[in-house]
Amino acid sequence: MKLSSHYNKVSIIVTLSVLFFGAVIYFFAINNIAESLHDDHLSEEVAEVLEYINLNKQLPKQRDFDEDQIKFSKLKSTHIATRFYDTVYNNPRVNINRAGRAVEGSLVFKGDLYKFNIVISKESTEYLLQLIATITLTLIAALLLVLFLTNRYLLKDLWKPFYRILYKIKAYNVLEIEELQLTPTKVNEFKELDNAVYVMSKRVKHDFQNLKHFTENASHEMMTPLAVITSKLDTLIQDETLKQEQLDQIHDIYSAAGKLSRLNQSLLLLVKIENNLVGDIEQLNLDRLIDIKTRQFQEVLLSKDIQVTTALASKEITCSKYLIDILLNNLFSNAIRHNTANGKILIKLSNSQLVFQNTGLSIPLNNETVFDRFEKGKTSDGIGLGLTIVKNICNSYNWDLDYIFTDSLHTFIVKFR
Repeated sequence: MKLSSHYNKVSIIVTLSVLFFGAVIYFFAINNIAESLHDDHLSEEVAEVLEYINLNKQLPKQRDFDEDQIKFSKLKSTHIATRFYDTVYNNPRVNINRAGRAVEGSLVFKGDLYKFNIVISKESTEYLLQLIATITLTLIAALLLVLFLTNRYLLKDLWKPFYRILYKIKAYNVLEIEELQLTPTKVNEFKELDNAVYVMSKRVKHDFQNLKHFTENASHEMMTPLAVITSKLDTLIQDETLKQEQLDQIHDIYSAAGKLSRLNQSLLLLVKIENNLVGDIEQLNLDRLIDIKTRQFQEVLLSKDIQVTTALASKEITCSKYLIDILLNNLFSNAIRHNTANGKILIKLSNSQLVFQNTGLSIPLNNETVFDRFEKGKTSDGIGLGLTIVKNICNSYNWDLDYIFTDSLHTFIVKFR
C-alpha cells in the first residue's frame, strides 16, 4: 500500500471517529437543552395553573390551556414531590400518539389535596432535532467527500517530487557520464531527500570509477608478471639437465600460475558482467551455438568416453555473443569436469529454457550455495567461479538459473524471459 493510501486511511479513520463522537455528544447536548426548555415551559404552566386557581377560585378545565393536557385527581395521602418525565402525548385533533413531556405534583384547593399532571407535546422539538441531525449528517458526508477528494487529487501533486526522485533513483546508471539532476520542489523534506540522493550518486560514481580503474590496472599488472613466470617456466621445462623431482616442482608452479591467471581473468569478467560493461548485443541462434560448442569439446568428450545427447529446438536470443560463449563454455566444462567415465550429458533446448544434465556423484549439490563464489566440490580442480559467472550472465539478461538433482542426474536449467 502506498504512503498516500496509508495517510488517507488514517486521516479518514481519525476524522470519522472525531465526527462520530462529536455528533453523539452534540446530539445529547441538544437533547438535554430541548428537555430543559420543555421543563421550563412546564414550570411556567404550573405557575399559570396556580395563578388561575388563585384568581378564579376553581380548578381549570382543558379548554383553558389550549393543547396542553392537564388532569387533576384527589389525593388521600400527603403531598408528592414535583417531577418531570417523558410520556406519550395524544393529539386530540388527529388522535395520534406523539412523544411528550409531563410534570406532576400536588396542590391544595379548598382544603383538599389534589395531584396535578400536565403533558405537553414534544413534536416540534423532535422535528427540530431531526432537522439538526439531518443537517449534521449532511455536513459530515460533505466534509468526508471534500477530504477524500482533497487527499485523492489535490494532495496527489504534493507527492510528485517524491515520485520523480524515486524514478531517477530507479533509472540511475553509474556508467552514465551525466550527473543526477536536482528535482525542483518547495517541500523541505523532499529537498533534503533530493540533495542526499544527489550526494550519494556522486559518491557512488566516484567509488565505482576508482574500483573500475583499480580492477583494470590490477588485472593488467598481474598479467605481465604471470606471463613472465609462464615463459620462464616453459624455458626451464625444456632444460634436459633437470632432475625429475625438479621437473615435478616446476610443473606444480606452472599449474599454480595457470590457475592464478584463470582466476584473474574470471574475477575481471565478473566485474564486467556485474557492471554491464559488456555491450556487444546481437541476434544469435542459440541452437547453432550449442552445436558448434559440442564439436569444440568433442576431443575432450572422447577422451573421457562421455556420450552427449542433444534435443535442440530453434531458439533466437538477443545478447552478447561473448557472454553466451562463456556461458556455454562453463556449462560444458562443469558437465565434463564433474562427470564420470563412460558418463553422459543431455542437452535440451526449447523456446522457454535450456537444460544441461550430466551424470556424476550420486549426492546432490547444495542448492543454496551451488552458485556462490569459490564454491566447488572436494575433488574439483577448478577455481570455483564457473557457475557464479553463469549465474551473473543469466541475471544480466533477467533469466532464471536453477539446479535440481533428478533421476541421478545433475540438472542446470536456464529459463528465458
